[in-house]
Amino acid sequence: MNVLFFSFNAVMPIILIICLGYIIKRTGLLGESFFSQANKFVFNAALPIYLFYSVYNIDALSAINWRLITAACALVIFSALLAGVFFVFYTKDSGKRAVLIQCAFRSNFAIIGLPLARAIGGDEALATAAVISAVGIPVFNVLAVIVLSVYSYDNKKGSISPLGIVKSICKNPLIIGVVSALVCVWLRGFVPFTIKEDLPFLYKAIENVGLMASPLALVVQGGKFELNAVKELARDITLGVAWRLVITPALCLSLIMAAANMGLLPLGSSDFPALIAFYGSPVAVSSAIMAESMNCHGRLAGQLVIWCNVASIFTVFGIIVVFRGLGLV
Repeated sequence: MNVLFFSFNAVMPIILIICLGYIIKRTGLLGESFFSQANKFVFNAALPIYLFYSVYNIDALSAINWRLITAACALVIFSALLAGVFFVFYTKDSGKRAVLIQCAFRSNFAIIGLPLARAIGGDEALATAAVISAVGIPVFNVLAVIVLSVYSYDNKKGSISPLGIVKSICKNPLIIGVVSALVCVWLRGFVPFTIKEDLPFLYKAIENVGLMASPLALVVQGGKFELNAVKELARDITLGVAWRLVITPALCLSLIMAAANMGLLPLGSSDFPALIAFYGSPVAVSSAIMAESMNCHGRLAGQLVIWCNVASIFTVFGIIVVFRGLGLV
């Protein structure tokens, strides 16, 4: 029961902030122009700065368990490919296809996953999760750019050059934020200078803008939420939520467990709680912002953010109960 209360308390603030955005929009306190401009600000500034801040606070690249990271990220890619095959046959709407594939593999690891890992496995699990985030977040973003570029409504001919995809990846603000942080972390080994210690005023500004990113993104999603779209997109929403919260976690965690049992992937006591958070968290808030910015099905992406968060209250509880019963958490 404590796990259910934790899941509720972890996700409910997100739902309440989304509701605030919905109320602000429906009461006319702020108009459509605010939500449109705020959407651009979140995607181009606030979220990249937040990701920079999250990755920058990793102690060192040498702390990364590359064997675990490689396995975790390989399974993310595998789940993306599997979802891609499924949704190519499921719908001919390329924008929907992009959003559903993205939802299947991209979890809200930075905002929900890290505190979730700590709640399940303590500070050791949080440390492992932070290390996973250094590589996992870039993988999420690169895959998202590829998927959204290939199936964007802008790409009417259904094909895109590899050079075009590379350009999209290099220009993506979220990826720029993560890569910049990784470069800074790498430079610590050679330069006796850090933003946190030597430029504390800049570090504090980065922290404050980063902390703004998630709440503002959620307010924007609430403002864009349409109740009449739920019935229209019900089947798509159900499938997207099922992939994100049930199919992908079950598949990836089962394969990780099988590899560990065969001795192919040694896992410490803090590793599995971090992996549960990595695969089992609801879809990333930034997924909807990115989908709309890259001209995919923004309405469906926003609905998936909301309903994945609601459903995750129960699915996270279920995952933890199952793996606690197996003695893994």
